[in-house]
Amino acid sequence: MSAPDRARKMAERIKEIVARRLEKGMRDDRIGFVTITDVRMTGDLQHATVFFTVYGSDEERQNSWDALKSATGMLRSEVGRNITARLTPSLEFVLDALPETSAHLEDLLIKAKMHDDEVSKASAGAEYAGDEDPYVRPREDEDDDEE
Repeated sequence: MSAPDRARKMAERIKEIVARRLEKGMRDDRIGFVTITDVRMTGDLQHATVFFTVYGSDEERQNSWDALKSATGMLRSEVGRNITARLTPSLEFVLDALPETSAHLEDLLIKAKMHDDEVSKASAGAEYAGDEDPYVRPREDEDDDEE
């Protein structure tokens, strides 16, 4: 098994373990509605970056992030008990920018649609600058048809 395959499988396993532990609940009241979106491992399997999103306001996101940072040791020991690796990787929690990115992309799509509507209105009733069919066609000689 190659190193990237092993890192990918380990990342998926860590994602499941952390998500299951958060689903069970934690004693910290600061944790809101957290979703683990992705886990990325280093090639040597020593460090895992856990990406998460939180449903709610900026304050709820910050509170959840603080709670996850304080629970990192407990979550790491949970991961260590449930994986078969010589060393337990360190965990780092990173707030995923997925909701902000999708909102930005949606705004860009709305702007593009408005621009397309403007262009289609401006082109209504427009005519070609040259011939309707600008491609050169081979000449058909009348003599060729008679032979």
